Amino acid sequence: MASEIKKIGVFTSGGDSPGMNAAIRSVVRTCAYLKLECVGIYRGYQGMIEGDFKPMDARSVNNIINKGGTILKSARCDDFRTPDGRKKAHEQLLAEGIDALVVIGGNGSFAGALALNEEFNFPVIGIPGTIDNDILGSSYTIGFDTAINTVVGAIDKIRDTASSHNRLFFVEVMGRDVGHIALNAGVGAGAEEILIPEQNLGLERLLESLKRSKKSGKSSSIVIVAEGDKTGKNVFELKEYVEEHLPIYDVRVSVLGHMQRGGNPTCFDRVLASRMGVKAVESLLEGKSNYMVGIRDTKLILTPISEAIKAHTEIDEELIRVSDIMTT
Repeated sequence: MASEIKKIGVFTSGGDSPGMNAAIRSVVRTCAYLKLECVGIYRGYQGMIEGDFKPMDARSVNNIINKGGTILKSARCDDFRTPDGRKKAHEQLLAEGIDALVVIGGNGSFAGALALNEEFNFPVIGIPGTIDNDILGSSYTIGFDTAINTVVGAIDKIRDTASSHNRLFFVEVMGRDVGHIALNAGVGAGAEEILIPEQNLGLERLLESLKRSKKSGKSSSIVIVAEGDKTGKNVFELKEYVEEHLPIYDVRVSVLGHMQRGGNPTCFDRVLASRMGVKAVESLLEGKSNYMVGIRDTKLILTPISEAIKAHTEIDEELIRVSDIMTT
């Protein structure tokens, strides 16, 4: 298979994450280094179906390593969920002379790549790009480090105003299914309580925690809430609940939203993306397909895509313990 691959397509799919451009740059420049052609596929699977392709060389990715988002764009594509849609995408790839694909994205993106491989035996390698850090087979996904640093920076600023006015702030962060952002940023920013999907701490514990904080002399508090928290109430309902049961608190809500996906990637994400891009291209040339590039204990590894998309990564129990100690 290695000798047959002369042109590699690269695309981003799903939600954008800081560092995707660094990964695109790495794939393109690795292809240039190895004397391979590289084609950028715009707007993910939608662009693949429509033949929205553009040849890329080493110079076409100048000055993008520091930029957030993705120069190749991303889009939802319901058509690709159908056999006819995937058939059309495959025909477009063949017409362009593309021999293999590098997909940068998350679980949904990888599921699409897996279907393309299984139905047409088309070589694919995945690079995990998502701020949620929720993909099995990698300790870190591209964009996670940038996202938690963005959150910590925002919380630091919120704490300034919370302290000035003796307020309690509920800060909602992304994490519908997993609480990696909330837990890591909460510990890093010194939050008084962290609510995540993996643990249903209950409203009574929250109230007790806030009461202890008040008794210990704290004049302000920060509570981090993952959007998928299992208390059964959204962040605004939590505000109302606390105001009803602890009227001594002046409560405010801050929803950080999509700012967590934007901004310049950190050095960690830029280096990780660069390493993964090289590994993805080299793996294709070695005849490997249907794998995702990941990192574990500083070493790059390959995990079958079918395994990577089976479930979300588990929360770090030791970090939960640290959080409990720090919020004492």
